[in-house]
Amino acid sequence: MTDETPSRFDRAFGRLRRVWQGIAGKPTTEDGAPFRFDARRVAAKIDECLAARGGEVSARTQAAELGETYLAWNERDRSEFLRLLATHYGIDRDRLRASASALASASEADVADAEAAVRRALIAPRVRLLTQFNVLPQGVKFLVDMRAEVQRSIKREPALAPLERDLKDLLASWFDVGFLELRRITWTSPAHLLEKLIAYEAVHAIGSWTDLKNRLDFDRRCYAFFHPRMPDEPIIFIEVALVQGLAGSIHALLDENAPAGDAARADTAIFYSISNAQKGLVGLDFGGFLIKRVVEQLSHDLPRLKTFATLSPIPGFRAWLEETMGAGRPVLTAAEAQTIAGAAGQSDGAAAFAALIADESWAEHPTQAEALRVPILRLGATYLTEAKSGGRARDRVANFHLSNGARVERVNWMANRSPENLKRAFGLMVNYGYDLGELESNHEGYRGEGRVAMSPAVKALLKGR
Repeated sequence: MTDETPSRFDRAFGRLRRVWQGIAGKPTTEDGAPFRFDARRVAAKIDECLAARGGEVSARTQAAELGETYLAWNERDRSEFLRLLATHYGIDRDRLRASASALASASEADVADAEAAVRRALIAPRVRLLTQFNVLPQGVKFLVDMRAEVQRSIKREPALAPLERDLKDLLASWFDVGFLELRRITWTSPAHLLEKLIAYEAVHAIGSWTDLKNRLDFDRRCYAFFHPRMPDEPIIFIEVALVQGLAGSIHALLDENAPAGDAARADTAIFYSISNAQKGLVGLDFGGFLIKRVVEQLSHDLPRLKTFATLSPIPGFRAWLEETMGAGRPVLTAAEAQTIAGAAGQSDGAAAFAALIADESWAEHPTQAEALRVPILRLGATYLTEAKSGGRARDRVANFHLSNGARVERVNWMANRSPENLKRAFGLMVNYGYDLGELESNHEGYRGEGRVAMSPAVKALLKGR
């Protein structure tokens, strides 16, 4: 990315800068142009903010001036600023050692003060600066976007790791789920909010306003978590289809020409997309809380609903299957190998299977697709329930839902025929069921023993080996 090409961060920072200019009260330089990064000059501004000699109002103004300068810089200068914060404004280890030594030798009467001194010594100066930004209008959003930029740069700048940890810890304390507000988003919501849904959707891209309107129709629901300091910015949102029975095809759910169903008669809520809207909050777990809150809300609003389930992708399936085959482990039963060999006109079923799944053209040939259906469904169920990494489901989406107490409900054949999903999951998608009465026991079994809860239908697939 060149300095002349504005990034999404540059555009977002530009909006924040306009908000903060009025607080700062003066331009960055005498002619109103932002100065280029200069380590000494910037360090002096940071020290001025940290000293806060003029009291709270003065500190707020100084932080706004520094923030406005940061927002006006290009990507290279912002990176220099972040590196300066990460490398020169960490914990004073000499002060910390002295405080710890004083605590170790403190009398009973002085121990409380000594403990407080240790706590203060454990707070890096940059954390105090970041907290000053927090009190500014849209200051929380500023820090969320700053963390997103740090994360974007950290692979090439490992020195930013301490700053990333500090930002994550701060945001984790400010974004406790107890502070978040659940709101329903409808077609009548403000246009700027609807535009953000289109921009932030991460699972099934929203192709047009007609597509969005379909996802917000009478038989649909969309809910999002919002933070009181970011009232116009969704933190995470979930899209729900109200249907009868488990949905086994994403194409049916996203069909813009399908007539709207009757939400009052629906018995099943299908969560078909959940998207984190703020890259700077990656690593903070809101998804599980959001699903549970939405289940509770829907149960209250629509008491006819009896089943709550997802329609989820299986992103790691192909990689696992190719790895298993590459290790020389057999993946087909004798009957499956015979069926596939016949469909492919070959004698070696295992070789025919490998050749067929090497690309996605099999999906265009009904005979080949039918021959692959049984083994692919069985192998998909095996991957979801038995493939582990560190005692947890290897598939990241499976791990997320199983950690929340869901169970593997049903594996769906040709549920998503998009080229991308045919490539990574052979068209499969999976329903994870959320039963409020079983969530806790499922969660405990999974987290404690790695036990995967599954339906009788999934167990039947596994028995086909």
